[in-house]
Amino acid sequence: MKTIALFLHQPRCSVQSGNGIIQSLTPYYKFKIFTRHQLEDNFFDDVDCVAFPGGMGDADTYDWMLKENAPRIRTFINRGGRYLGICMGAYWADRNYFNILDNVRAVQYIRRPHTDTRRPHAKACAITWNNQADRMYFYDGCALVGTGFDTVARYANGDAMAIIQNRIGLIGCHPESQQFWYDKNYLKPHWHQGRHNQLLQDFVHDLFSR
Repeated sequence: MKTIALFLHQPRCSVQSGNGIIQSLTPYYKFKIFTRHQLEDNFFDDVDCVAFPGGMGDADTYDWMLKENAPRIRTFINRGGRYLGICMGAYWADRNYFNILDNVRAVQYIRRPHTDTRRPHAKACAITWNNQADRMYFYDGCALVGTGFDTVARYANGDAMAIIQNRIGLIGCHPESQQFWYDKNYLKPHWHQGRHNQLLQDFVHDLFSR
């Protein structure tokens, strides 16, 4: 069974999103949790993928939370490890952070041309996943702009929302979302009955096939 090292630091790297990832991917994968504290040199020896969930991070947050471990994470990826990033975790693959993408930028979808939303608050955003129209939980997620990747999902304006480039898998929305995320009345009709968790499983299986 493959092992995923999952980064958590509440509230900046959300336990809610991290728990959603664990619940969506169990029992297919094992998990090791790590935080901002310095890792042991052998931490990644039995790890196949590092995962960063959604949260409330920015450049200062990244510099503070990854000060001790960013070099080890880059080394792990450069040696063939996989990276899964959802929402903030997808932003952190960008050149301003881990810098692990080739000709791709992770940018705010709400600032993109022809976006269907200009506000970052939680909503069920119109997407297509493997050419199937849907609505997925969104909270100021990124669009993936560039070339040289496989597109799994798109936003309404055509921008890539979920991509795989080599061993890097990025998702702007939240397929790991759980039912309580939809408690607000305007979101309740869009609860996906666990179907989006299955999409995340398929996405990660695809990532591990690379």
